[in-house]
Amino acid sequence: MNHQDFMAVLSSHSLFADFSNQALNQVFRAHYYEKREYQKDQVIHFQNECCRTMDLILSGRVAVQNLDSEGNVLTISIFQDGDVLGANLIFSSRNTYPMTVLAQSPAVILHLHQELILELCQMNRTFMIGLMKVISDKTLILSDKINAISMKTIRQCIIDFLRYESRIQKSQIVRLPSSKKELAQRFGIQRSSLSRELNKMRQDGLIDFDAKTITIRNINNLNESS
Repeated sequence: MNHQDFMAVLSSHSLFADFSNQALNQVFRAHYYEKREYQKDQVIHFQNECCRTMDLILSGRVAVQNLDSEGNVLTISIFQDGDVLGANLIFSSRNTYPMTVLAQSPAVILHLHQELILELCQMNRTFMIGLMKVISDKTLILSDKINAISMKTIRQCIIDFLRYESRIQKSQIVRLPSSKKELAQRFGIQRSSLSRELNKMRQDGLIDFDAKTITIRNINNLNESS
């Protein structure tokens, strides 16, 4: 991504909507930011690492994951182009990442240091209000995600996933957007636990499945089983 493309992405972002191209170029001449590229599965921030930047995803997908004492990986949330990470940590008195942040696909990320964020807030009220909204929204999204996952059974997670994908794909044959290993990570369970529950649901006459699809055999029974 060259400088011209970089500035075009910035100017199209809601946080920078009130900045002219000239103002953005002037601000980003200072050495208060880094633009870095990450490969798929590369760790961006380790759990307990000190947060020193606010990160704006210019392209790609980023996952926030937690690894428990038994080795289970729980994917808390996925972020993509235009999303902001670290805004709720960088000015905190406890500014360490509670979970690991890694690239789920090749990604380009803009790391903004504290000095630049403060300068942008002082320059532009819209940026400051937008930043406060980002912090509030992300806190609510992560809290809801954690609560929803922790209270659901494995079967409920699978059923909710199938309902959503069936509606989006407009079919009772749901093509899996990721591998079953990645799906298990989204639910915060082991791959073997997911396979065991899928087999039980097949025995109960709810679904059929192969490596790439899950077929809902009876949508009414599926709804009732939840």
